Amino acid sequence: MDAMFDICYLSSDSNNFEPDDIPKTKDNVWILGKKYSPIQELDRIRRDITSVIWCTYRKGFIPIGDEGLTSDKGWGCMLRCGQMVLGVALVRIHLATDWIWTPETRDPTYLKIIQRFEERKQAPYSIHQVALMGASEGKEVGQWFGPNTVAQVLRKLAVYDNWSSLVIHVALDNTVVKEDILQQCVINNDRGDTSSAADNLVVSDWMPLLLIVPLRLGLSEINPVYIEGLKICFQSAQSIGVIGGKPNQALYLIGCAGDEVIYLDPHTTQRSGLIENKETDEQKEMDCSYHCKYASRIPMLEMDPSVAVCFLCRTKSDFEELCNTIEKKLMCESQPLFEICEKRPSHWGPLSTDIDLQNTSLFTEFEDVDRQFDDSDDEFEIL
Repeated sequence: MDAMFDICYLSSDSNNFEPDDIPKTKDNVWILGKKYSPIQELDRIRRDITSVIWCTYRKGFIPIGDEGLTSDKGWGCMLRCGQMVLGVALVRIHLATDWIWTPETRDPTYLKIIQRFEERKQAPYSIHQVALMGASEGKEVGQWFGPNTVAQVLRKLAVYDNWSSLVIHVALDNTVVKEDILQQCVINNDRGDTSSAADNLVVSDWMPLLLIVPLRLGLSEINPVYIEGLKICFQSAQSIGVIGGKPNQALYLIGCAGDEVIYLDPHTTQRSGLIENKETDEQKEMDCSYHCKYASRIPMLEMDPSVAVCFLCRTKSDFEELCNTIEKKLMCESQPLFEICEKRPSHWGPLSTDIDLQNTSLFTEFEDVDRQFDDSDDEFEIL
């Protein structure tokens, strides 16, 4: 059954409606790496949550795959969570960390971002592109993704979207390798090429990094020993949430309050449509359908143990700060969620890229391209 949510353009002020979205507590609430006082800043919390690009099931779009699916209801929730993570990253890179959306917003950069998620084949991160790229991870169109699968798919799609200027790195084996990330993100001043000798580079630029760490935090239930580590991740200034959910129900976990997680739910089926330049009433309404007025929350112990924690490092100093948080806080836990190391373990072999950028046409204003696929890594599926 679809979850019932108030979309931003629907009025919920009548009958003294008061949602139970944010707990009324004196303790701090953390949303996407920001600290709030729920007593003093409730309106600001809701304003910032509404500004997140909310991706949900859609219906009536151009058919996908051999079966001609025109809706992703029942199978696309994890794909939508991946879209939401990427939406937050692109807004922070191309607009601002504290950027605010309103129903009147017509910022060209914002429109360019949200159009990348519309239900059309040419949009770089449409449900079509995400579902079809799933073939490289052994997933047929209409099959359910796990957190690692959607992370790997987004990593591959980002290579073809030159405008986004984003590197997506998916950490393997619960280990973040600094050397691998520097190799991908640090650009030297010799024609912008990267070198494997990352420590010797003369830095002139940094490609913004979306770091995704797929984790398994228990067998069929989340192990309580990981709760404090999750809180540390949510409280990191670089946090852009967690791809996870409840068993058989993917959710975008955007923050925490005490021992609860706050989330946006993709399980609402809305009609498909285009925003274009947001000039007509229909286009304005469609834009509003990408923003949810109120979040929801569940106890952390009710989460499914398969998750993927997500961080955005817009600058090299952001990455250094994140590394310090992992080393000084996260790895000091009795059971760390994951680890960080300087060099790539020798038994891993060299870092390989599955897409040859020299022979690949990147997206330029939503052009169709041919893709090269590789074998997928072991994935963490929600049971």
